[in-house]
Amino acid sequence: MEFDPREHQHTRYNPLKDEWILVSPHRMKRPWKGQVEKPSEKKVQAKDLNNPLCPGAVRGNGEVNPDYKHTFTFKNDFPALLEDVPDPGPSQHPLFRSEAACGVCEVMCFHPRSDVTLPLMTLYEINEVIRKWSERTLELGKKYRWVQIFENKGEIMGCSNPHPHCQIWASSFLPNEARIEDRSQKDYYRKHGVPMLIDYVNQELEMQERSVVHNDHWIAVVPYWAVWPYETMLLPRRHVKRLYDLNDTERASLADIMKRLLTKYDNLFEVSFPYSMGWHGAPTGDMEHIENSHWQLHAHYLPPLLRSATVKKFMVGYEMLAQAQRDLTSEQAAAKLRELPEVHFMEYNSDYCEC
Repeated sequence: MEFDPREHQHTRYNPLKDEWILVSPHRMKRPWKGQVEKPSEKKVQAKDLNNPLCPGAVRGNGEVNPDYKHTFTFKNDFPALLEDVPDPGPSQHPLFRSEAACGVCEVMCFHPRSDVTLPLMTLYEINEVIRKWSERTLELGKKYRWVQIFENKGEIMGCSNPHPHCQIWASSFLPNEARIEDRSQKDYYRKHGVPMLIDYVNQELEMQERSVVHNDHWIAVVPYWAVWPYETMLLPRRHVKRLYDLNDTERASLADIMKRLLTKYDNLFEVSFPYSMGWHGAPTGDMEHIENSHWQLHAHYLPPLLRSATVKKFMVGYEMLAQAQRDLTSEQAAAKLRELPEVHFMEYNSDYCEC
């Protein structure tokens, strides 16, 4: 029997995380009798003063948001990280270790309207978001080792506020994912003399099997080792270590690639596509000036939907206790996304009005 990656199970290696994933494409043929999510039937108002992220709304701490027109960033009213906390002191046993941790948590609103998401924003508006991401990474990175920008989009991803926004957590320590990626990229750089993800970008540009969209400065691919069904990775084609290292042309090009990718996501099931996304770049703070040539800036998009807008992928059982497993190959997912139009489905039936 000749091996066919579209039919036969196999494992794929993720060099970024030094782990394997089981690919079982034949499972897509099985009928689905599991949980079906109920799509949200709530119509999001353009402006609702009961929504604490809207301009003019009162937040949980009593502060009133300004009448912002583009982006608006503020310290999270209920942060997971605080700037001034006591040190837990030395651990008494190697099985019960703890270390000091401090940081700040911010919320960043992308747009004043609650009924607008990134793919429905203009390129100028998306560029403003990217510019603010760069500014906050630079500013927070002066003090903290890691600045994590992340967006949880949609109720299915636990987003409690129907308003376009992300969070920015800056920490005195490298989180687990950052430590793993730092180590893996460093090992690859030592062995091959080139950053891992630069090598990867060049391979994907040449093969064109998993590329979804690309332009002169960026490429979005379904990674060879993707875990989530329609997971993508967004990478610059030039060696760039951090968001604030991007030039004006690259930021404008990033706005273009984000709008195209996220429009395809929404068009896949004709729904505001849920996901968790986040940027990874070289460490900052007291680690900024050490040798970081192995790092390449990149963003991860991790959407949970599998077969439709109502069927999601669950990470349970084997995934939690053994290793990640997926049914759809990366190549099949990329082809499906690649073929989708780049005009948003809602633009054919737009009833937006100025608030």
